[in-house]
Amino acid sequence: MARTIAVSGSASGIGEALAGMLRDAGDTVIGIDLRDADVRADLSVPEGRASAVAQTLERCGGRLDAVVACAGVSDFTVMPVKVNFFGAVELLDGLRPALAAAGAPRAAVVGSISGTHPVDDDVVRACLAGDEPAALAAAEKAERGGAGGLLYPSSKAALAQWMRRVCVTPGWAGAGIPLNAIAPGVVRTPMTAPLFADEAMVQVMNEAVPMPLNGHAGPEVIAEALRWLISPANTHMTGQVVYVDGGAEATLRGAGLF
Repeated sequence: MARTIAVSGSASGIGEALAGMLRDAGDTVIGIDLRDADVRADLSVPEGRASAVAQTLERCGGRLDAVVACAGVSDFTVMPVKVNFFGAVELLDGLRPALAAAGAPRAAVVGSISGTHPVDDDVVRACLAGDEPAALAAAEKAERGGAGGLLYPSSKAALAQWMRRVCVTPGWAGAGIPLNAIAPGVVRTPMTAPLFADEAMVQVMNEAVPMPLNGHAGPEVIAEALRWLISPANTHMTGQVVYVDGGAEATLRGAGLF
């Protein structure tokens, strides 16, 4: 049976790959992105997020079978906090009633192996408190202090923690909505293309994110995992961060985690 699925970040990378797979399977996809999408909106600002929710609800008629928050940015500024955390959370919160109206709703977010790396605790704490001004102030402080490299992992770590907190609440598990995350390793997308063009950066990536199983992934690899998470077949998995990372997380954190 065809389903209606909203995918943010649908214009490139993982989101584009997922949207294409779903459409090829006969699903209706509502793509959300800055451009080249069904819903054009800026998820870095509150008014853009509200517009994305309103436009998506209008297109789906108030009923969605799944939502996948793929949109993300990776740099050393405050943008990851704006887009990767608040953009994803406000989109999912805004579309949750439409999910609850469906028969077998599902939701997923894209985390990152970087979420296991050092973070800015002030940024993460403010994100989880839902205090965007405080989170941005902490991020700006980190950026000014030369710690901008912590902001991307901070945004992804906060997103994973938010997902784990809310997934078992009445609004999610209580409404029959599994909510999970995929945490990729290094993925070959337009966002990472400049890094792959620099041999020195490739060496840095390989040291920071060792991927002994098959090396760097294409976006379709992550999209396939997301597709299963939001499929009707996933009836009982919720609150999980699934590392699709070529073994990076197991290499970095080892067996002692369990």
